[in-house]
Amino acid sequence: MIEEYKGVWVFIEEREGEIAGVSLELLGAGRDLANKLEVPLAGFLLGNNIKGLANTCFEYGADEVYLIDDPILQNYRTEPFMHGASHLIRKYKPEIILYGATSNGKDLASAIATDISTGLTADTTMLDVDVEKRLFEASRPAFGGNIMATILCKKHRPQMATVRPKVMKALPPEKGRNGTVIEEKLGLEEKSLRTKVLEIVRDTTKKASLADAHIIVAGGKGMGDEKNFQLLYEFADVIGATVGGTRDVVEAGWLDHHLQIGQTGETVSPKIYFAFGISGAIQHVVGMKNSELIIAVNKDPNAAIFDASHYGIVGDAMEILPLLIQEFKAALEKSGGVMEHV
Repeated sequence: MIEEYKGVWVFIEEREGEIAGVSLELLGAGRDLANKLEVPLAGFLLGNNIKGLANTCFEYGADEVYLIDDPILQNYRTEPFMHGASHLIRKYKPEIILYGATSNGKDLASAIATDISTGLTADTTMLDVDVEKRLFEASRPAFGGNIMATILCKKHRPQMATVRPKVMKALPPEKGRNGTVIEEKLGLEEKSLRTKVLEIVRDTTKKASLADAHIIVAGGKGMGDEKNFQLLYEFADVIGATVGGTRDVVEAGWLDHHLQIGQTGETVSPKIYFAFGISGAIQHVVGMKNSELIIAVNKDPNAAIFDASHYGIVGDAMEILPLLIQEFKAALEKSGGVMEHV
């Protein structure tokens, strides 16, 4: 019965003894949902030698942590993680579960949805709840980003969604905050599993990381052509920024895919986000709207990007960029090359 399901859960993703940032962000979002529903917020954590991480979950908002600690869970594999998580879900019956939209989070969420026969909304950007009906409202862009669709799971529980990193905000940690740990057994043997981890090979290729960038200089098709993108790289080099762009730019071959920002690319939240020649389509905006300061440059005074910006300049990016490069260079020379003083 649906009425038996109570509580909000967050999948706590762990790698090499550290909790993924998106899991802490989702504890913040889950805390808001749990408060509205007047139910506990719980994290569920699967791994090996991970009991000490429960304290971190409590500090970031969890009231409870459901935990399975087993050597089989040392490295992520779908089969044992799904087995353990499904056992917890069937036994304790949460009504809402949030997962980070990481490779592991998406894999586990879809496997659990199939195993326990419930719904899953992928890549959500807004979360809310209808308290009276106890319906989880998971919203995401649809029809190419032209509308926002709110998806409901009325007949099955738990109600589940994946959320991309940097979309939600983690709560400030409350040191010393305590909660309840509920431990369960995995109930599997290694020899019964169909997959084995033989080796972990790490990609050592050095790539620009949008997720970690404090300043991002982004360009859209309004930059005109790939040659004009060199102005963005020059400006980024002056101010110590990382260059990114829209889906149109990536599809045109002007940028590598790992530098795409938006619903089908990276979600970012830098301190400063410069948007040059970007129209402001919703599928791009959802990927950068959490930036602390957004500065947009566009020739169209009615461009949608200005609605998402803190400051806007109406003008040609090819004329404004050289001026910005010149002024920042001069200011940096005057300050001795220290960006914080500019």
